[in-house]
Amino acid sequence: MPGWTGDPAEDYNHQMVMIRPEEPDDAEAVAAVHVRGWRAGYAGVMPDEVLTRLNPVAWAQRRRDAGTAEPDHPFRTLVAVVDRQVVGFATFGPCRNNQDHDDLDPTHGELLSMFVDPVRWGQGIGRELMRATRAGLAGQGRAELRLWVLADNQRARRFYQRNGLTADGERMTYRVPLTGGRTPVGLVELRYTARLEVA
Repeated sequence: MPGWTGDPAEDYNHQMVMIRPEEPDDAEAVAAVHVRGWRAGYAGVMPDEVLTRLNPVAWAQRRRDAGTAEPDHPFRTLVAVVDRQVVGFATFGPCRNNQDHDDLDPTHGELLSMFVDPVRWGQGIGRELMRATRAGLAGQGRAELRLWVLADNQRARRFYQRNGLTADGERMTYRVPLTGGRTPVGLVELRYTARLEVA
């Protein structure tokens, strides 16, 4: 589920943002942005206990274990860098049927995740990542961009709508696990789509 939670301002200040592929040494920086993005963007949407227990060290190790920066990984991650610091990232690739990583549809593309460091919200970084994601998917020959966003994440939904995506009526339930064997919390996700100009 992409979690872009920044709300880019209209007076984007044209700072120097470099978009480049993720490298193995980026794991800690990407994980830190990911966790800060979850905590700020999903406050009031996700249960507090879930946001409190997020561990950037564990998330960084998970990235290394999954080989997200390796060239043969099915999904590609781009990072946004400002002043040599990773301030955002986007992960995209073939569309997952029913969000199953083992059932991929190469015809369509999917944005799996996009986050910008909350201290950088409103600076146009999300827009740059979205532009690079569209170009990357089109370059892979994907006909359509798809993504899943939490229905209650109004900030993200506004961002996607401003960037030309629309809800297509598909819904799923994202199950958030809780500790102590309690029943997971079910959060509604909506699918947004946009056609791509294939390169």
